[in-house]
Formats: sequence, C-alpha cells, structure tokens
Amino acid sequence: MQRKVTKAVFPVAGLGTRFLPATKSVPKEIMTLVDRPLVQYAIDEARAAGITDFIFVTAKGKSALEDYFDCSAELEAKLEKDGKYDLLEALRSSNMESGAVAYIRQHKALGLGHAVGCARKLIGNEPFAVLLPDDVIAAEKPCLQQMVEAHAETGGSVVAAMEVPLARASSYGVLDIQEDMGSIVSVKGMVEKPKAGTAPSNLAVIGRYILSAEVMSNLDKITPSAGGELQLTDAIAMEIAQGRPVYGFRFRGERFDCGSKAGFLQATVAFGLARDDLRDEFSAYLQQIVSMREAAQ
Repeated sequence: MQRKVTKAVFPVAGLGTRFLPATKSVPKEIMTLVDRPLVQYAIDEARAAGITDFIFVTAKGKSALEDYFDCSAELEAKLEKDGKYDLLEALRSSNMESGAVAYIRQHKALGLGHAVGCARKLIGNEPFAVLLPDDVIAAEKPCLQQMVEAHAETGGSVVAAMEVPLARASSYGVLDIQEDMGSIVSVKGMVEKPKAGTAPSNLAVIGRYILSAEVMSNLDKITPSAGGELQLTDAIAMEIAQGRPVYGFRFRGERFDCGSKAGFLQATVAFGLARDDLRDEFSAYLQQIVSMREAAQ
C-alpha cells in the first residue's frame, strides 16, 4: 500500500519579471484571477487532494504572500456584523490553520530543482506533491486529486502531462514513453526543453508532480545546466536510471499558463465565463467586442 501524500511544495520565489511593473511590489502569485489570487487556486486544488502540510519556497519581497494566508479578525468581524456571510465564507477559505504552513527562503535563483530541494528537511522520507501556481488547471475533478488517485495504484513518481504540438515541445520537459496505457504512461526518460526536431514525444510535463522522497537525494547528485540551474526533470529522470518507476499522467482538464500575459488573459476569460454570477454580462460584452472588430474589418 502506498503512503498517503499529505505534503506539498509550492515554489513561489520567482521575480515575475514578465508582469512588471505590477510585480515590482506585488508577488505574481497573489495577482488576481477573477477574484482569487493565483496561489489560492493551487491551495484549493491541494486541499481537495488531501494535502494537509503546505510548504512555500519563497524569496525576499514575498511578505505579502505570507500575509495573505493570515487571519484578518477585524475584517471578518466587520463582514459578520454587516451580515455579508458569503463574503465572510470566501474570506475564511483563504485562511491557513496555524502550523499547516511553512515558509522557506530560496536565497539564490538556481532553478526549480533547487527550489524544491530547499524543502527536503520538511519532506523527510515521504512522497510529496509539487504545485506550480503559474499553471492553473480548470477541471471537474481537481488535477492533483486525479494524480493522487493514480499514484495510489502506481506508486513511484507521477508527473502531470499534456499533449502539445511538436513545434512547441522545445518549451517543455518532454516524456520518452516506454508504454502508453491511456491516462497513465510509463516513462523511460525525460528531456528538458529538447532541441527542435529531437523531442521523443509530444507529451509535455506541466506544473503538477507527485514525487518519491528519493528525488530529494537525486537533487544533490545532478549536474547544473549551462545556466547554473538544477532541473527538477533531471532528478526525476535519475529515478528511472536507478530502477524506480516514473509515470506520466494525462489529466482531465484544461491548463492555463498564467506565467505569461496571454495565458493569464485566456484564463481570465475562461474562469469568468464559468461563473454563474458573471457569465451573462461578460459573455454579452465579449460578443459585442467580436462584433465590433468584425464590423471594422
């Protein structure tokens, strides 16, 4: 029987330079998608998957992120007094219980692998999840919950994967597939950002992982890339070389790259249209814009 996954690492130390000047003073992870910060979507997904211990790998200038998860007693009391119970419930959903959250500083930007490795002492000898808040996934059943259920059957390490055009494969870590079993594929290798025309498949890794504790040890053994960064995919690929299983999981849902401006805007439209309280007015506005653009052509 596989050990239950209860710990999750959230690497949030990035500078968010693609969103300057907004991220000059506001961490990218608390930029708002409709009415919730990006990181809240990742937190809610982790909670649905049974995660109870949340580990944030942060950096200087991220204090607003820590404040976001704190309780705001004065504001809660005001909302309760005014009878605004829907807002009160929404506000309380952003609170994190004392002891459930840990913050670790990544002092140097040495890559995703290095960021995950910063949490090794809190992970111990347990399987753990990694969620990248930039990747927001709209799904009927949350993506990480799907992965936890798959991991309970497969064990090993499981990475979320989606099919991408081969022309774009060089922007991702790509799986070299050993056996395709449908939603789950066994993996014989992983290539980080392969050169054009060399990708072993079009199945790309995105920002959800369930990893064995041994991956932490591998992070101490891998060689930094040309830019001096430690690649998480290299540490996962080492699992395969050491005879431990790695699987790709084709999740059911739509992934939005909110680390890019275009992806953030696409997510805003998709999540806005999915809201009962916004759909009609927002849809009418979008249709109006399209009609005006067509008329102008």
